[in-house]
Amino acid sequence: MRDTLIKAAMAIIATIAAAASSPSRAQEMDGKALFLKNCAACHQPTGKGIPGAFPALAGNKFVQGQGSEVAAVLLKGRGGMPDFSESLSDRDIATVLTFVRSNWGNKADGLNEAEVGALRTSLGVDPFGNTAMSNKH
Repeated sequence: MRDTLIKAAMAIIATIAAAASSPSRAQEMDGKALFLKNCAACHQPTGKGIPGAFPALAGNKFVQGQGSEVAAVLLKGRGGMPDFSESLSDRDIATVLTFVRSNWGNKADGLNEAEVGALRTSLGVDPFGNTAMSNKH
């Protein structure tokens, strides 16, 4: 009896943990919509990019790496990549990155709004355009 209860509890905990770490259906749909609106023109709807011009996000090691580094690119821009600090909220950035980091063969954890907000603050990125150095979109 005790073993059965322990197994049931472990199954419940595993289910809750999986649900907490994976994006909800609504969040995934929001992420996809944000991606199509803001990113797909360059990175393509398939996430495969355009060779020699715009990098693929599908199966991309950087995209699957440290989430804060990926978010920093959206907040400050890099090279030909514009920043989205004024056009996307912390929630939007977290949502689109969660979508990108969990699709096209990518298997990285998503980010949440609080993480992006803390990163925005630590980078000194003002959502109202008073950022010292960035690559404006």
